Amino acid sequence: MRLKHIKACAYAMFISATLTLASSCTDLDETIYSEISSDNYTFTDADIQSMFSAVYGSLRGVYWGWNGLFDISEESGDCMMTPLRIGIGWGDLYIPMHKHQFHSHIDHYYTIWYNAYQGINSCNQLLDRDIVQESETASAELRAYRALFYYILFDNFRNVPLETTYKQEDGYLPEQADPQKTYDFIISELNEVKEKLNKKAKYGQFNQYAVCMTLAKMYLNHNAWFNTDDNTYYQKAYMEVNEVISAHKYTLSSNYTDPFQEDGSSCAEIIFAIPFDYTYATGNYLANKCLHGASASTFGLSGAPWNGSCAIPQFIDTYDSDDSRLSDTWLIGNQYDQNGGLIKVDNEALNYTKSVHSIDNPGAYSMEGARFHKYQIVAGKHGTSADDVPFYRLTDAYMIKAECLLRLGGYNGESKEDAAKIVTMIRTRAFKNNPQKAIRTVSELEGGSSYAYGHRENIAKKGETDNIVQTNEGGSDIQLGGLLDDLAWEFVGEHHRRQDLIRFRLTSKNMNVYNGKSWFCKDAETNPSDIHRNIYPIYQDFLDANLKLKQNTGY
Repeated sequence: MRLKHIKACAYAMFISATLTLASSCTDLDETIYSEISSDNYTFTDADIQSMFSAVYGSLRGVYWGWNGLFDISEESGDCMMTPLRIGIGWGDLYIPMHKHQFHSHIDHYYTIWYNAYQGINSCNQLLDRDIVQESETASAELRAYRALFYYILFDNFRNVPLETTYKQEDGYLPEQADPQKTYDFIISELNEVKEKLNKKAKYGQFNQYAVCMTLAKMYLNHNAWFNTDDNTYYQKAYMEVNEVISAHKYTLSSNYTDPFQEDGSSCAEIIFAIPFDYTYATGNYLANKCLHGASASTFGLSGAPWNGSCAIPQFIDTYDSDDSRLSDTWLIGNQYDQNGGLIKVDNEALNYTKSVHSIDNPGAYSMEGARFHKYQIVAGKHGTSADDVPFYRLTDAYMIKAECLLRLGGYNGESKEDAAKIVTMIRTRAFKNNPQKAIRTVSELEGGSSYAYGHRENIAKKGETDNIVQTNEGGSDIQLGGLLDDLAWEFVGEHHRRQDLIRFRLTSKNMNVYNGKSWFCKDAETNPSDIHRNIYPIYQDFLDANLKLKQNTGY
């Protein structure tokens, strides 16, 4: 539920958080510090770690707060959407996200900004305390979390206030920092704390390798963020992920679905996870958002899902029929209950069709669209609500390495052929029954995308003669288009796609895929110099509460 106290507390929006220890805490064995005299007690690193609950809670809110990072990363991309469901609803927020008609009243922009600054504020509040400053490990971890929050904010909004202390004078209002200053701060913080963190930490805690992954993301996306062409950043990204890979602390899962089980703590592929717990840290509404209500009998759910999100049909068409990730990720066709019986709705079989009429004209009928089920759906009340989020996993490190090798034409004694071997290795678990199809060559990765880009909708109502509105753009003009395809098949629904589409560019015009291509009901930008949609607008309530904030250009 969106909070309503913003205008009354302008500064609190950015610089206040309550350090509650009872809820949303990873370690549920609580120490009551209000009953301990600091003069007679020596705080251990474990004690200080127990004070981090507000930080963990804010990160959960960033990712799975209503309209959080999952949604903001996927809804504007070319894989998933939430159409207007005819006779049901949806659409008020999701239609403009899909069509790239971004504006400052879309709630997605509230959730990430608010929760990220709650997390930053909690970090600053703790870092200002003497007992935390005396613990090198605790201070380093808090600084790493703060840098992670800023990385997410920077990626989505770019022009953000940079706050590093909780101590401010009355009436203080934050101002936006120059993007270069924010970028440099994130890099500096991560590099300074990296060696101070453990190489092995409890599940869900930041360690050295989580820092490596965040640095790699910062370097990998630098050129897209700043509209530059500097290969040294790909070299730096390569070195960070190579450090993760060469440490041999993590191993690839034998099955694609292993990292997406309810409890990921036993999965050796996960580098950094955001843990959830049904009782103490619920927040993942994914199953409810995606499934038709009748699908409750497939998974033994006690409630009825809401019938919202589905796949964009053009994306489903890109899969090889032998790629197990298709069925591991999407429900398509007739649906059956737990006893194998065909599910019927009003005497009609529940059948998820690949095709969808449109995003809003007329919209999508109740059974249209493949449904996302990549995360484990647990019977009873749970659904996916308690599923941990594998924020960074080893596959991501490998794919970043492959991308850097391709962009650099080889580096550090490794070649583009090594990149192709990496992608082939990742694909192998998806083609166990046909291993020959797992093989990817350099030419395939450097070639065009198999995605049939273009506007594609049926504006006729059900029962009427089809009225197809279609343009044909294809994907042959996408640089490293084959790799972009592999990133989608592997990471759909993992907060990657928007960032990837912004990073990959077209050979036919000076634009990225995010702006330069059409898909489903989203149309391509026609002005190559108009890149304002690379970042989102700042939510209007924040602007109203703090007159020092300026709206991002173009909004």
